[in-house]
Amino acid sequence: MKTYTNGRRPQKTAKGFTLIEITLVIALLLGLVAVLFIGIAAYKKGSDKAKCVLIQSTMQKAIRSYQNLNDIANGVAVAKASVVGSGAYAADPGLTCPGGSTFAFDANTPAEGTAWVTCPSADGHVPSGGTAGW
Repeated sequence: MKTYTNGRRPQKTAKGFTLIEITLVIALLLGLVAVLFIGIAAYKKGSDKAKCVLIQSTMQKAIRSYQNLNDIANGVAVAKASVVGSGAYAADPGLTCPGGSTFAFDANTPAEGTAWVTCPSADGHVPSGGTAGW
């Protein structure tokens, strides 16, 4: 037999979550989603840089192959179409890097350690080790 104090019946406990608990869970989930979007943006930026540097490296190999096979010295004028394009030493990657900048091709064959193709991107699409081995 239950006894009641002060003549009252015991109150039933409410089941469920309070508004504060729900608000905290939603805020926590929104914070995690924000961190996820920041991570995705950083990943995309890094992958754009890697692809741009890969294109620059491929173009550098193409101009060096053109120079070696045709016995051309550094500093000699060269047409881009003879190195890059259909039936040439490298396929044409297009004029823009994945970051949106337009590639700049040098009109002459480059000297040792100098890039033939550069990307003027503000994000700094240059090889991490530099172009000393190019």
